[in-house]
Amino acid sequence: MGKADFLSPKAISNRIKAKGLQKLRWYCQMCQKQCRDENGFKCHCMSESHQRQLLLASENPNKFMDYFSNEFKSDFLELLRRRFGTKRVHNNIVYNEYISDREHVHMNSTQWETLTDFTKWLGREGFCKVDETPKGWYIQYIDRDPETIRRQEEQARKMKQELDDEERSAKFIEEQVRRGRTTKDTEETPVYTELKRENEEEKVAFNLGATSCIAGPSKSSSVLGASALKTAASSSTKRKEPSSSSDSRGEKKKKSALEEIIEMEEKKKKQSVQTDYWMQPNIVVKVITKRLGEKYHKKKAVVMEVRDKFTAVVKMIDSGDKLRLDQNHVETVIPAPGKKVLILNGPYRDTEAVLEGIDEKNFCATLTLDSGQHKGKRVDVAYEDFSKLA
Repeated sequence: MGKADFLSPKAISNRIKAKGLQKLRWYCQMCQKQCRDENGFKCHCMSESHQRQLLLASENPNKFMDYFSNEFKSDFLELLRRRFGTKRVHNNIVYNEYISDREHVHMNSTQWETLTDFTKWLGREGFCKVDETPKGWYIQYIDRDPETIRRQEEQARKMKQELDDEERSAKFIEEQVRRGRTTKDTEETPVYTELKRENEEEKVAFNLGATSCIAGPSKSSSVLGASALKTAASSSTKRKEPSSSSDSRGEKKKKSALEEIIEMEEKKKKQSVQTDYWMQPNIVVKVITKRLGEKYHKKKAVVMEVRDKFTAVVKMIDSGDKLRLDQNHVETVIPAPGKKVLILNGPYRDTEAVLEGIDEKNFCATLTLDSGQHKGKRVDVAYEDFSKLA
């Protein structure tokens, strides 16, 4: 029977059948020919061209297998890189998209028997990151392009710089809050006093003599003039006599001014004692930096030695490791009430005290001094100016 015409129903049916994907068992990888049914595949295997290809493959079978394996691997990775990038994806999803192309290299002609074996091989060779889950194997492409690596390093550098900027801004805000609390304590509160006359019996009089001369003398003007003269004479007499009440008020004013000066001097003295460094040996601190990893983050340590005022050698309480940290990488520790602490800054610096209570609203604590010349005195100290004793 001859070949059907191009526009005949038989020819159109054959083209429709050959258009889509066919069964893998009827595909010959050596000849790269897809058969539609078992009979066609049998006829192809008996053909002379297929026999010649088998003779070529039998001479060097490893060469053909390596060629097909390299083709399969390169096409699969190219699809994974172009379609999914460096995202984590299920291996079966990538394989289904790969075999949707009719001209793809079939896995039965490669060195891998199953998709799982091929996925494990990609992980061992370092082409992908692979992990097994209850839903199957997932793969993630590792992009080793120099340009991509450069972009990733630049992006990581920008993220690190942003984190450093955030830490610096947070540190600046914390410093501003601390200074605000300090200046708030040193501000002078204005004292408002009542306005009083020096002499309650003294009356105010107006002399309208000039007006009365122009308009003519009258009884009221003469009375006012006499009263004004009397008031002036009495006031001059009072000015000549010393007043004990005015002297006492002056003494009171001088005394209050002296007290204000003393208070200002004490506040200046407190400000001069305040320093930027606070690290002291034998105190407990908490590590707040994340650069050392989760092993040390939020863990407590004991200060063993202070170097250059701002740097200290600390010993971790949990692991016993010794680290060298800056004071910006740690914070003070507030113990339970009744425990001993060491004051690290302010007028009572280097003084041991006992924690009595905590004022969360004002971010300070009430301490009872346990040493020094002010022993037994109760003072209020900010959180960052004292820490637990080891």
